[in-house]
Amino acid sequence: MSDNPNPEIEILVPAGQESVRVDKYLAERLPDVSRSYIKILIQKNNILKENRPMKASEKIAPGDQIKVILEERPQPDILPEEIYLDIIHEDESLIVINKPAGMVVHPAVGNWSGTLVNALVHHYQNNLSTLSGESRPGIVHRLDKDTSGLMVVAKNDIVHAALSRQFADKTAGRIYKAVVWGIPEKITQTIESFISRNLRDRKKMTVNEGEGKWAVTHMTLVEHFGNLAGLCDFKLETGRTHQIRVHTASIGHPVFGDPTYGGRRRGLTGLSQERVVFCTKLLKDFPRQALHAFRLSFSHPVLKKEVTFEVDMPEDMKKLVEQLRQFQNS
Repeated sequence: MSDNPNPEIEILVPAGQESVRVDKYLAERLPDVSRSYIKILIQKNNILKENRPMKASEKIAPGDQIKVILEERPQPDILPEEIYLDIIHEDESLIVINKPAGMVVHPAVGNWSGTLVNALVHHYQNNLSTLSGESRPGIVHRLDKDTSGLMVVAKNDIVHAALSRQFADKTAGRIYKAVVWGIPEKITQTIESFISRNLRDRKKMTVNEGEGKWAVTHMTLVEHFGNLAGLCDFKLETGRTHQIRVHTASIGHPVFGDPTYGGRRRGLTGLSQERVVFCTKLLKDFPRQALHAFRLSFSHPVLKKEVTFEVDMPEDMKKLVEQLRQFQNS
């Protein structure tokens, strides 16, 4: 934390912002600050407008100056575990980590150990931010369990809040690589839709018309393997749950190997027997979605300069791509 025991964040509500409750607005403006923590701050009169405490139900308007007074919370009772971390960069303010596929980001029902947070608590003890809630110290944003790649972790609440605002404002850049089934019609395209929770299966998300959260994904075809599959880059403007996986499935090109959105069966439809045998073996050898967060850029909150980090695809994805190339050329 800063030397100031109660650091402050000042937010100017921009022109054009619709009138919504302040707790809802702050939860969207600082998407990785937990809603429960915002409510606690409101109850403690730590969220002010013109030096007047705001109520959770009070609505904001364009031009409002909102002050958020942070309070450091005690670290949660999380079991520290000596788990290897692939650290790409570290300084006094933050850590950039290459998360492996198969690792859950934070403890939750069914995954109370072996998570990235368990490893972080072991390596950094109490030197992590607290804004994301008791079970997520340091966590500014997340990756799905079976998605590999870059994540930034905050060491204090001021840095966390600054990074969180960049993700909310779309000034933090994230580019992913994925293998998708089939060949997209266009080399570059933008997929836009509302994404909401699937009412039939709460573990899944779905494209929705007019309901949920707006999501924008820019997709570029980098390499294709006949008409069987393609290697694509994805640039996110928003960071919705399962965004790339939901968007690619919605246009008929699910991520290869994705068990949730059709990526383990889409490619087996209408193929020759030779291709069915080949794809079946690929899927057996590759039990996850072929999705990797390979580039992350943001303005460093302390250094005040743009920083960019890249990490190559993991070995399993490299092998998958090479096998697709060889089959295409055979």
